[in-house]
Amino acid sequence: MTIGSIGQGSGDSHAEDGVSIVLVRHGRTELNAAGRLRGRLDPDLDDTGRHEARSLASWLAASPVSRVVSSPLRRAVETATPIASRHDLQVDLDCRLIDRDYAGFAGTPRGEVLSEWGSLENAPNVEPLGEVYLRARHALDETAEQLEQGCAVVVAHDAVNRALLAQLLPGLPPPEAIEQPTGCLNLLRVRSGQWRVVAVALRPAKFPVAPSRWSVSADAGHLR
Repeated sequence: MTIGSIGQGSGDSHAEDGVSIVLVRHGRTELNAAGRLRGRLDPDLDDTGRHEARSLASWLAASPVSRVVSSPLRRAVETATPIASRHDLQVDLDCRLIDRDYAGFAGTPRGEVLSEWGSLENAPNVEPLGEVYLRARHALDETAEQLEQGCAVVVAHDAVNRALLAQLLPGLPPPEAIEQPTGCLNLLRVRSGQWRVVAVALRPAKFPVAPSRWSVSADAGHLR
């Protein structure tokens, strides 16, 4: 099963038309494991994260990947590199996919920020989620427009992915409630400028064989 054939049987007569984008969240880092905000900090993947990156590369090995685009932060590049290597590609960096800027809260436990400010949106100097969406959406649109064949893999961060998914599929929960575990992927399609979310938060490290059909649960915001 390849990305190009996922979606058959969904009842959409245009399931095989348009462009496919695999939107990936990078693998785990020690800061992820500790529940700390990462933002523009630049840690490497930990052992679990490297396993997640290898699982993503294996899962996508038979798919027609023709471009790999990544946030410039190391945790994203280290996730993108094994995928690109499987397809004899280079990793193209796009700064618009960089993680949300948490300003002075980077490295702070997420729970502490939420306890003090109620939400990340309320915390001073944190990049507004709307701005995260706009810059990432421009990167996503350009990637789709420049794709001549196959599909593109885009490796970004939880805040970036959640902002995109919440706008592209309005039936999902608010961005902060959308599931985006480390090392997960989401399948998107765009046809004539119209984006469609096919699947959310699939974890190749836990599902080594691609399913025959994907669908998205608007209530739970995950694959079913």
